[in-house]
Amino acid sequence: MADWVKGRTVLVTAAGQGIGRATALAFAAAGARTVATDINETALAELAEASGIETRRLDVLKDADVRDAVAEVGPVDVLFNGAGFVHSGSILEMKDEDFDFAVDLNVRSMIRTIRAVLPGMLERGSGAIINMSSVASSMKGVPNRFAYGTTKAAVIGLTKAVAADYVGQGIRCNAICPGTVESPSLHDRMRAQGDFEAARAAFIARQPMGRIGTPDEIADLAVHLANATYTTGQAYAIDGGWTI
Repeated sequence: MADWVKGRTVLVTAAGQGIGRATALAFAAAGARTVATDINETALAELAEASGIETRRLDVLKDADVRDAVAEVGPVDVLFNGAGFVHSGSILEMKDEDFDFAVDLNVRSMIRTIRAVLPGMLERGSGAIINMSSVASSMKGVPNRFAYGTTKAAVIGLTKAVAADYVGQGIRCNAICPGTVESPSLHDRMRAQGDFEAARAAFIARQPMGRIGTPDEIADLAVHLANATYTTGQAYAIDGGWTI
């Protein structure tokens, strides 16, 4: 059903900027009641002012926050798990506290939100869960991304586990695995290297298509997966050919 999402309630995490923001806008354009959440209230206010989308502050690191948000929003038909963080460094350079944070934000936050929305989905016999992973995961080893690649591989595993557990009960769970995508966080990592333009050129040079992806391109796939009622347990690379 190409318009399955129309009129449904969609909960988007990390909707303040980048892929999350584009995804919230794309679901709203598809006719869904979209609830955009983020810890950044300023970014949410700007999104609400620009689009009229319903917003709510949400800290996905806190169980109570997640439970309260889902209770306020009401039955969620589509969950888009967009919250995450990219740590740089190899296994020898990584600090234990950085890995703990990566696990908490990149993996446990998704467990929290899925646990919160799943009972309602099961009660209604339908629901779509879309988790943000990365090609830097079990798909591809990327230098200096140990904590990120490890936790994003875990996202693919949890996606398949949820899909397998509930495939017969109307629940679909898929993962999106982007390559390099334009975002404020990517620009921050470029600046952190000391020479923004040189860093940007290096990122572009490794892209087979000769360009970096856009948040809108990822958002289009998210809406497609919500509408793809015969698809579950899949990890979709959207990377400009990086994993060819």
